[in-house]
Amino acid sequence: MIEPSHRNQGILGSLTLPAVMLVAANLLPLIGVLAWGWQVFDVVVLYWFENVVIGVINILKMLVCSPSSNEMDLKASLQNRIDQRADSAIPSQREAAERLLEQHGGKLGLLHHASKLFFIPFFTVHYGMFTAVHGMFVFSMLGGSNMMSGGPVSAFSKMVSEVIHSSAIWAVLALTASHLVSFIFNFLIKGEYRRTVVPQLMFAPYGRIVVLHIAILGGAFAIQALGSPIVLLIILIIGKIAIDLGLHFRSHRKLATA
Repeated sequence: MIEPSHRNQGILGSLTLPAVMLVAANLLPLIGVLAWGWQVFDVVVLYWFENVVIGVINILKMLVCSPSSNEMDLKASLQNRIDQRADSAIPSQREAAERLLEQHGGKLGLLHHASKLFFIPFFTVHYGMFTAVHGMFVFSMLGGSNMMSGGPVSAFSKMVSEVIHSSAIWAVLALTASHLVSFIFNFLIKGEYRRTVVPQLMFAPYGRIVVLHIAILGGAFAIQALGSPIVLLIILIIGKIAIDLGLHFRSHRKLATA
């Protein structure tokens, strides 16, 4: 049985600078609701713009990531992948994969960097379209504004411009700073870029968006239907902080043991 003091020490030990910055930045919408009269639309649009920031920083991660064979057990990773396949395919695939690593292990770094020429543009277009459609849904369903004119690219630029020039600019800057600190502290200083490959980063942001924004949008529609009471808006913001913090710890714990 874990003693309460040990449990508290573990929680406190996880509160690194990026985690503290994440909580602090996410508290600004709470101030917006209590002091600046924000409604549910203002809060959800800010959270949508955070996805834009995450996408830009993920491109930076894809640019600088350089996996090290000293920190990533490529053979074990391949074997784990193969073990998830059909039993009949395991022996031949494992042998072929191990031969490939032994013969061409020194070229894997070069191949990985060359793959960025495909993955980075693909991610930029795919994630950009995904975020644009998500934003148009948020703006049209919660804000009543039509962002469809001019196509997805034009709509995306209009939505970003509207958020940047709104009263939420300080919250935008705080969330951006939070993710930049996490990028510098966790990805660069703590060496996550040595334990990450480009295809892994290609899909990394989507899990967070799906989990977080299904909860946010579901709560937002319910709150708007009830007239946007402040108490429910506060619960929505606190819930977002809790989910965001949990996803933050989970993703970095996974990379720490890659």
